[in-house]
Amino acid sequence: MNEQQTINDVIDAVGGTSNVKNYEHCATRLRLILKDDQLVDKAKAERVTGSKGYFFHTGQHQFIFGTGKVNQVYEAFAKEMDQTETGSQQAFKEDAYTNLSPVQKVVRTLSDVLVPLIPALVTTGLLMGIRGLLVELGVPISADWYAMFEMLTDTAFAFLPVLIAYSATKKFGGNPIIGIVVGLMMVSPQLPNAWSVASGDASPLHLFGLSISGYQGSIFPAIIVGWLVSKLEHWFRKFVPQMMDLIVTPFLTIVVMLTLVLFALGPILQVAEKAVINSIVYVVQAPFGIGYMLYGGLQQLIVITGLHHSLSIVELGLLNTTGENVLQVLGTASMAGQFGAAIAAAFLYRDQVKRSNAISAAIPTLFGITEPLLFGVNLRSMRIFVSGVIGGAVGGFMTYVFQLAATGMGITFIPGLLLYTGDLTAMLKYVAVIIVAFVVGFVCVQVQRGRIIKEINQ
Repeated sequence: MNEQQTINDVIDAVGGTSNVKNYEHCATRLRLILKDDQLVDKAKAERVTGSKGYFFHTGQHQFIFGTGKVNQVYEAFAKEMDQTETGSQQAFKEDAYTNLSPVQKVVRTLSDVLVPLIPALVTTGLLMGIRGLLVELGVPISADWYAMFEMLTDTAFAFLPVLIAYSATKKFGGNPIIGIVVGLMMVSPQLPNAWSVASGDASPLHLFGLSISGYQGSIFPAIIVGWLVSKLEHWFRKFVPQMMDLIVTPFLTIVVMLTLVLFALGPILQVAEKAVINSIVYVVQAPFGIGYMLYGGLQQLIVITGLHHSLSIVELGLLNTTGENVLQVLGTASMAGQFGAAIAAAFLYRDQVKRSNAISAAIPTLFGITEPLLFGVNLRSMRIFVSGVIGGAVGGFMTYVFQLAATGMGITFIPGLLLYTGDLTAMLKYVAVIIVAFVVGFVCVQVQRGRIIKEINQ
């Protein structure tokens, strides 16, 4: 490919180098942000030498060249821009954000924070699912080997707030090391484990009349921590003398941040958890299957907030009072709907690497681990996520029709089959709920494929 001819064609199509405000490239596309979009000649843009296509979305003019070739084109374009002393890639993301709607900005921010963590979550999620399956199958594992297995499977999820706080602090322009320190304090062993407190195996600390526990598995609190760390750090730096900045600014940032986390954010989350639990009980009891549909559709929203560890209290209560746990089926239906939407979306990616990554992020869902799927695929487009919600809701209605409920808790999706081994009919109904939710989520994405393709390939 003649890169110089390609660059000449691009510059001619976008109104000259003086009209280029910013530029960047991804795995397959050269992306340009222009000063005046009206100067673009669309006909010329679609006929650029070597380009496989052109489109405009969220303020970005994107020329598709494919993996490998785009790197050569970008290098040639950067040299041309340097020669003309215009354009800068430094603030490309900031410029791109100005062209997004408020909802798109929120989704893009979540994506920027959480997508870098996907490889770790995918790997440990798969290992966690395999471990749960082996345990339920009765495979003998010694205490020592089980401890090693727990180290492999639980570390990333137990310290998830640390990873998120680091990524969020970096994203918002703060010192990521301070983010790590505050994240570690959120899951410090000196604080009662959040999961143990939720299950009744541990009691929270009581300070100033408040109940204090760890933040294991929390997502949004860690994102808030990253944002506040960056804001506090910049604010303190405005009046802390430069010669004392190295010590005073981090000290004040960590102390103030930890105080807010334990004594402000913690109580708010406790109220939220109680509200979630009470609402779930109320919703599921709604007549005509409406509650089943709402829970089946929206259960993964609870996972996004990180409050899902509290659901074990509701499940235990259901098992103790009725001997059945309908939330296991409904939770699986919600997962299956999102799984179907994610698989459908994966095949809409033009780039093979992104397609492979999307499928990899979705696979742990088969074992009941949905964080990689949610943050790596579905939340990158609300159309995909809502498609999964619809699939889960239909699966929830199927659960109501079948009057299906599990006799245990703790495992979902494929491992959840083990809860139905004593009743073949119930097992077949369970599989039918999964298939229906999956297919509906898949089809809903396909119905919107045109718009989703533009969103996820930008």
